[in-house]
Amino acid sequence: MSNQSDAQRMVAQVRDDPAARIRLAADTYALRSVRRPFRPYRRAVVAFMRWQQARGVLNALDAEVPGSPWWRAVNEDLLRDALEAKLLVEREDLVASRATVQHWVDFFRAPSARSWYLAHNASVVAGYLAHAELAARETLAERFFMNVVLVRVLYAHALVFDANLALGRFAFVARLVGHPRARGPQTLLSMKDVLPVSYPIDDVTIEEVMDSENRMFRMVDFGVIAPRSEALYGMSARWLGEPRLLGLVHDGGPAYAWPADQRHVWRPARTPWLHRVVDFATRPRPRAQPVAA
Repeated sequence: MSNQSDAQRMVAQVRDDPAARIRLAADTYALRSVRRPFRPYRRAVVAFMRWQQARGVLNALDAEVPGSPWWRAVNEDLLRDALEAKLLVEREDLVASRATVQHWVDFFRAPSARSWYLAHNASVVAGYLAHAELAARETLAERFFMNVVLVRVLYAHALVFDANLALGRFAFVARLVGHPRARGPQTLLSMKDVLPVSYPIDDVTIEEVMDSENRMFRMVDFGVIAPRSEALYGMSARWLGEPRLLGLVHDGGPAYAWPADQRHVWRPARTPWLHRVVDFATRPRPRAQPVAA
């Protein structure tokens, strides 16, 4: 059997068992006869999947409390890509089924923060694009979560790939904060700072979800990340070689499966003074222009 079909079979076996999914995801970072520092990367993936498990989005669709078809599908794509790459490396095969798998192969052969973000984010973005129809069936509040997760993933990407874009004059700490071995990415993606945590989200408005956000992370989301949303999507689109990602941001705000009449959500009518200060302090510094010949 091919690496692709083996990976599909392994993922199918745990499809309706969230705990088994997490174990399989962790095992993906244990390559036979390959001794490399994979633990920090595994920890980041497992932490986010545990948040998903706690919410219930990975539950079987026929469970007493059904999971989310969208979250399950995106997670499954990510898991399958990494698994196929692991099998390919272990078996010393050469051909990946798609570009996202090749990014994972590159990571497993030469693990680093940069190669991990390329692999992880390529699979995540591919999942978002592939399952937009499933996203559109979710509640508006759930789609708010999806967009927040994506823009935070892209920001974590920038911490390692473009420190100036991420933190401006504080660029010198960006890679330390953004490396998966640090708590920064895990904290960003745990989403514990936003409530409610259960799925599905019923009878809750976007305004109520935003009001429930931890003040510190509200400052990060609206004082640091939001002002550079367009640039974050542009940076990742270039590095991932995925121009369609640019279609998921509009007029400076996330726009994945997002109705046009709700775009004001990403632009609060009143910006607290602290958010303005943080925005100014972390604003990207002008890049030096090449000298004309």
